[in-house]
Amino acid sequence: MTILYDSLALELATHGLLLRGGFHPTPADAIPVSAPGVPAATVLMIGNAGAAMWVAFETRRPPGANPLDRWTREIITPIAARLGARAIYPYDKPAQPFQRWAARAWPLFPSPLGLLIDPDYGLWHALRGALLFADALDLPTRIERVSPCISCSGKPCLTSCPVGAYDGIGFDYTGCRDYLETPAAHACNSRGCGARNACPVGTSERYPPAQQQFHSRAFRGVSAND
Repeated sequence: MTILYDSLALELATHGLLLRGGFHPTPADAIPVSAPGVPAATVLMIGNAGAAMWVAFETRRPPGANPLDRWTREIITPIAARLGARAIYPYDKPAQPFQRWAARAWPLFPSPLGLLIDPDYGLWHALRGALLFADALDLPTRIERVSPCISCSGKPCLTSCPVGAYDGIGFDYTGCRDYLETPAAHACNSRGCGARNACPVGTSERYPPAQQQFHSRAFRGVSAND
């Protein structure tokens, strides 16, 4: 039975968050300890998809810098403490391989943009945290899927960036960021990344404009209050 897993999924859903599967790590996964001297026997991944998290975040958005990161901690850390787990986050130092862990826990696949693509949500999902447990918890059976990129004809994500920042191999971070500081980038800054929006998978789950603008500002290093 997956009682803890199922109840946690329901609790996270009240905050617009998703439980994105889990796995029992091997030494090759190099998972941090769940507590001093205690190896992690289960890893559960927490994320978001679609607009649900943004709606919840906006209702209790904390003031000041990095509001989404702080909101995430305010939600997840108390849950972890109550369950006897250790919570870690993608922005913690040292950085952990969250994308690799996520692909272990859930059927996610590399996309031409370098982001993980979900067969249902497309590119409209993100990782918010991971819970490390000392015990080997029961987990639901993983449902295997196929990457939607395999059958995607034309790869519109690779031809929709106005500055060609994506080539299917790497991402021209500097070129993209420099372009976003110009008046010509109004569409990208107001409606989100053109390449990401061009993906035909999960279009009904696209982030709302306010959320896309928030992430664009964060990428450019602009304060939420500027």
